[in-house]
Amino acid sequence: MLTTSKAAVSDAAPEEPPGAAERHRLTATQGLAALSLDAMASVAYGPEAVVLVLATAGAHGLGFTLPVTLAIAALLAVLVASYRQVIAAFPNGGGSYAVARRHLGARAGLVAAASLILDYVLNVAVSVTAGVAALTSAFPGLYGDRLLICLGVLVLVTAVNLRGIVDSAKAFIIPTAVFIASILAIVVVGLFRSAPLSTYTADGHASVLAQNATGVGALLLLKAFASGCSALTGVEAVANAVPAFRAPAAKRAQRTEVALGALLAVMLIGLSVLIGRFHLQPAEGVTVLAQLADASLGHNWAFYVVQFATVVLLALAANTSFGGLPVLMSLLARDNYLPHVFGLKADRQVHRHGVLALAAASAALLVFSGGDTNTLVPLFAIGVFVGFTICQTGMVIHWRGEDSPGRRWKALLNGFGALLTGIAAVVVTATKFTDGAWLLVIALPLLVLVFEAVHRAYGRIGERLGLDRVPEPPRRDRSLVIVPVSGGHLPGSSGLAGLSRLTCEALNAAVSLGDEVRAVTVSHPDEDDRRATQALRRDWELWNPGVELVELTSQHRSLGRPVAEYVGRVHAYHPRTRVTVLIPEVEPAHIWQRVLQNQRGAVLAHAVRKDTDAVICRLRFRLGRPATRREA
Repeated sequence: MLTTSKAAVSDAAPEEPPGAAERHRLTATQGLAALSLDAMASVAYGPEAVVLVLATAGAHGLGFTLPVTLAIAALLAVLVASYRQVIAAFPNGGGSYAVARRHLGARAGLVAAASLILDYVLNVAVSVTAGVAALTSAFPGLYGDRLLICLGVLVLVTAVNLRGIVDSAKAFIIPTAVFIASILAIVVVGLFRSAPLSTYTADGHASVLAQNATGVGALLLLKAFASGCSALTGVEAVANAVPAFRAPAAKRAQRTEVALGALLAVMLIGLSVLIGRFHLQPAEGVTVLAQLADASLGHNWAFYVVQFATVVLLALAANTSFGGLPVLMSLLARDNYLPHVFGLKADRQVHRHGVLALAAASAALLVFSGGDTNTLVPLFAIGVFVGFTICQTGMVIHWRGEDSPGRRWKALLNGFGALLTGIAAVVVTATKFTDGAWLLVIALPLLVLVFEAVHRAYGRIGERLGLDRVPEPPRRDRSLVIVPVSGGHLPGSSGLAGLSRLTCEALNAAVSLGDEVRAVTVSHPDEDDRRATQALRRDWELWNPGVELVELTSQHRSLGRPVAEYVGRVHAYHPRTRVTVLIPEVEPAHIWQRVLQNQRGAVLAHAVRKDTDAVICRLRFRLGRPATRREA
């Protein structure tokens, strides 16, 4: 049902006992597993993105890997500190959308929301394709079926999330813990080695290190910084999904945000230190993370554990989007920028329609890309940087209106973060524009236009319904109930009533509903129809139910149009009359018996609903059961 309430949309699920809903919410540990997979998985490609850019300057360029990573870690610290403040200031979730909407205006909020939506959808597609790419690298025979495997993984993750975010979090705790332990093991063990233990993985693969090295200039370092910032995707997910945490939700979300930032910083910096220690060179067909695992742990079972954990986490990193995007869409629905159906929750506190919409959009991207990661990666980080920049700018304005200790330093911190992320967004968009970033430049304003169109539609509906205005007192109008009847064949086979128990039940219900009741039947020029109509009228007069039988003549084999025209004439002559069309129908005892009906009742209901303002009431007569029920 369409509603236009400007308040939050109520849950569709039945009420649960007090405290029952909390069981479907996240603890800090579960939140780290459910909402950090995107950020954690970026460890697999963030350092590699830095190395590939610096490799264009030769071995000298690779020497700047650690300084660039430290700059990224500094930005990460700024973002974590900022999003802790966002969580405290906006405990209802929404992240950059909520901040921008309050402090920068509705249009900026919609731009932030659009960027987040695009990033969430791209995160699902990139995570799934990256995980499947790692799998097909280990098993080349599966390469031709990678698209089907991608879609299968997407179906699996969607099914888990439809069971509830807590269930999905529990399912992902072990893979997340294994991946974190694997990366930390690489770092700790590698720090005690002065040389690589093994180079088996990279042997035989061509190095991509530039032979004609160029100088290391500011532009190259800026490009490496912007590329490496792809490791920061997912940091905002916790702030977007604060309502998914158990009480006190804000404090649990803040602890989760800090834990995420600390783990991510340690892993990024540790891997960068090892890249310099082992003088690692990027090679074709081998990931940087695989080379580091080989060098630190050796080419043994531990190496394969790291690779398997990376495959699993990359495939499951899509869960971050399933935790954050449905909540964001519910906030947009609450503000009338998306259909209200996205604000409804299922019985496990799941925004089911948001989950399904995300799955459908991600599946379309997977089909479009053919399951190829490189087609999607250039678009991945841009949406996040736009959201980061808008959010931090909004927080600067937020602190200007606050009278709290340290607000100037907090505003300075947010302003510095906005500057850094804004530069990163511009650099990434410029360098990746021809590789697909142009699509994002088009999609962002297009999504904003869709939001505004939905908002205007709800505004027009609300204006016609008189929302936020005190209505007139209720008044009683004359009521007329029209009961379509038919004279033919088996009772109820036409979807209407001849003289039968169905007719009697229909008139019993009609006289209980209205001041006046009229039965109508449609006759056609056909000889058989005329005889059936005459027989119905003769039987009606013998029965004499005290209800007038009105004959409607139609030149066409149409049932709905004559009844709708009759209702229109009643409205024209008696505009203050409330007309109800009561359509009696048979409810078969078995589902398979529905094929015996011709659904004329549904056709009639559609015609009357389309062309008149009459109330449609469909009375179901259950075969084999004495009771009836009405469905309005």
